Amino acid sequence: MDSKGGGGFDFEYWRRLAAEDPAAFESARASAVTALIEAAPPERQARLQGIQWRIDRLRERAPNPMAACLRLSRMMWDSLLGPNGLFATLKRLERIDGRSAQPPAKVLPLRRRHSTGRRGRS
Repeated sequence: MDSKGGGGFDFEYWRRLAAEDPAAFESARASAVTALIEAAPPERQARLQGIQWRIDRLRERAPNPMAACLRLSRMMWDSLLGPNGLFATLKRLERIDGRSAQPPAKVLPLRRRHSTGRRGRS
């Protein structure tokens, strides 16, 4: 699964496997997901398994891969911006705590440098 020497995701490997042997791709995908969940802290594994179950059911019900992709994208956006999403939760916490999760930024004015005719100096 690792890319050449980088320890990351090898897109070409997965693309080739999906194109040449879809059944092997699905098996490898399921194994990779399981390994990732099992590598998570024990207190998070049940939640991750639940999310993966939802993803798998959504993919099964989709008429094609593009529809599944769009539905998964919608699910992710809902978890961020939906009524009980991350953004709403952060806003609720902000109201409870009485302070902003992110302090207001000080905006610095940008002034144009005037050239003196010499390079590297203003």
